[in-house]
Amino acid sequence: MATKQTRYDEDFKKSIVALYHNGKTQTSLCQEYDISQTSLAKWIKQYSTVETDDGKVLTAKQIKEMQKRMAQLEEENLILKKSDCHIHATLSERLDAVYKLRFQHDIKTLCRVLNVNRSTYYKHFNSEPAPRVKENLNIKRVILQIYSDYDKCLGAYKITYILSRDYGINISVGRVYRLMQSMSLPKMSTDKPCRVKHHNQGECDNHLHQEFNQKAPNLVWASDFTYIKVNGKWYYLCIVMDLFSRKIIGWHIASNHDVTLTMSAFNKAYKSRHVQYGLIFHSDQGAEYTAFAFRNLLDSYNVVQSFSKKGYPFDNACCESFFKYLKKNRTNRRSYHTLEELRLDIFEYIENLYNNRLPHGAIGYKTPNELEAEYWDQHA
Repeated sequence: MATKQTRYDEDFKKSIVALYHNGKTQTSLCQEYDISQTSLAKWIKQYSTVETDDGKVLTAKQIKEMQKRMAQLEEENLILKKSDCHIHATLSERLDAVYKLRFQHDIKTLCRVLNVNRSTYYKHFNSEPAPRVKENLNIKRVILQIYSDYDKCLGAYKITYILSRDYGINISVGRVYRLMQSMSLPKMSTDKPCRVKHHNQGECDNHLHQEFNQKAPNLVWASDFTYIKVNGKWYYLCIVMDLFSRKIIGWHIASNHDVTLTMSAFNKAYKSRHVQYGLIFHSDQGAEYTAFAFRNLLDSYNVVQSFSKKGYPFDNACCESFFKYLKKNRTNRRSYHTLEELRLDIFEYIENLYNNRLPHGAIGYKTPNELEAEYWDQHA
């Protein structure tokens, strides 16, 4: 531990400044190396100057301002390229472009670059989901619980009765039938039992409908995977997120993006949670999630599978957002030489930083672990 008599040599100071420029925050450096904020700020100012080709010396502040402006210009050019909006693009086209890119760039920046009033954008897109959609989602969960409790042998009529008797939900049998159809629950039959027909790739229903804010843990999990380069080779990171707390509850890294990648991530998540009936698992329609082996795994745990609309990443926006900030704040700022180096860094980011320390705007600026702890304390 540092004392008033502690003296730091020049190499030590330069090393600390180098760590700062490599991405370490001032707070973490002060905590890890037991130095004061004042000393660190002084060292950064002292050792961050750069001499240009013409002999001009730039301070750290000037360098950061230039880098910030360059990054801003690069982002603006990227937005214009992605949006495909020409100089005479209509307001409707520009609004659609902002909506399309809203998880890749800041809304304020998008509106400024594409010349869209922010209030116009929010008024145009941020309408609440219809009450009927929310109600149907809650009823589906109850239907699934009843269906599982009675060994998957009830049809629409009996489920309608139990909904009314046990849950006070009075709806028509026709509505129950339609909801069961949308959940791909098979109709009951008196025919000779036969092997259950497994889902095919055409049965890709969306049971989430962008209802990302859930009331409790283990109601809806979302999953996706991304790629990260290690020493010239691509590796794939698959995550499973609980939408209630946005906590990453399972993850796996592999050299191939096949069904073993998604199954490994799901198994890790399932083993770490106390899951009740009614769990919905949402993902895109990639082969890693529609494969027979993966669907059979979910069926064995009575998990209902939900899919995003094909080619529509906004239906899985929470996972998309996680990967955006993982790359922006972590992997794009580092070089990995081995798979183990990548795995340890992802472990530190997910288990320590993201789940345990980073406040999350979507959950009231609490951490995922903090929100779940509060929930279980209230429901003990």
